[in-house]
Amino acid sequence: MRILQIVPSISLIYGGPSQMVLGLSAALARSGVAVTILTTNSNGDTGQKPLDVPLNVRVEQDGYQIIYFRCAPFRRYKFSVDLLTWLNRHAQEFDLAHIHALFSPVSSAAATVCRWQKLPYILRPLGTLDPADLRKKKQLKQLYAAVWERSNLAGASAVHFTSFQEAKISERFGVATRDLVIPLGVQQQKERQEDEESLGRRRFGMPADVPVVLFMSRIDPKKGLDLLIPALEKLLTIGLNFHFVLAGTNPQDPKYEEKIQSQIQSSLLRSHTTITGFVTGELKTVLLKAADLFVLPSYYENFGIAVAEAMAAGIPVLVSDQVHICQEIRDSESGWVSQLDVAEITDLLRLALQNPSERQRRGALAQQYALKHYSWDAIAHQTIQAYNQILS
Repeated sequence: MRILQIVPSISLIYGGPSQMVLGLSAALARSGVAVTILTTNSNGDTGQKPLDVPLNVRVEQDGYQIIYFRCAPFRRYKFSVDLLTWLNRHAQEFDLAHIHALFSPVSSAAATVCRWQKLPYILRPLGTLDPADLRKKKQLKQLYAAVWERSNLAGASAVHFTSFQEAKISERFGVATRDLVIPLGVQQQKERQEDEESLGRRRFGMPADVPVVLFMSRIDPKKGLDLLIPALEKLLTIGLNFHFVLAGTNPQDPKYEEKIQSQIQSSLLRSHTTITGFVTGELKTVLLKAADLFVLPSYYENFGIAVAEAMAAGIPVLVSDQVHICQEIRDSESGWVSQLDVAEITDLLRLALQNPSERQRRGALAQQYALKHYSWDAIAHQTIQAYNQILS
């Protein structure tokens, strides 16, 4: 089976939704699928240098191939004429294309090329069909959908959603689509050791004797920091001691990131917070090992890859009921689920922080659930079944 994965960028700066393509491709390759990723060298939208990678050649990695193309023109939108030209010439060499992102010009154009070349394709919208997301730049998106995405949805062999809730609420612009619900996978973490937890705390200057609350995601208005920060401040005013870690960045909106950092620096949280910026690799692992509770009170979240990563690390999670794997978290008792309400978030944070044995119990259940449902090999198995059904 010869599969194309097409994604605007796989730079770490764009976070989990882009990076998951690498994990999926490696798992598919382990199962005998021939995978080629088409992507650009985009590495941020506010003047960052592009990725330092060879262009227009096949790069071997973890059993699959990547071909990077230069962003040009419209670098801000991760567009690449070279990628589309290559796809138009080579589409017939593949059995299926899996296209990641809607409302992204290079992905939209790639779907159009696939239709021209009669190459079956799957679309993964990355939450962009959520009504809350569609309200942002509403008129522009309505026009974009009319010109491009409605036809792309109509021509797709399937639409890949990462949760049943995402599939349920997503807009289809009047098009009947075949839905695939396949969650994202995460790297499995080995069981945390006490010395590793202590090392992580020392490395980031965190106190050793208080629980650590970790937010690790993009610093974006949709992530609910305007709810979380007041909740944490309230806990300090009633004498509850903890340490908060804010890990993440926002290459598309650095001003919002600066606003959040300034808000923390001018509040009670200042002496109880570590701001790390963007973390990956070993630093990310160290933070996960040091955390006692993971928080993500998003206004909407089609999956929440960071939540699944925390669960895999054995950390109980506190999420809003708009994170679309919230029902799985409830059912598996992997953490706590709150409405979008500061008072309720405060109450659940207090409950979690005051009950270390319950945190430990729920963290263990979270890890068990993640091992079973979010391992990349399990995800690859589901994905290959879906590919075979479409091709048959």
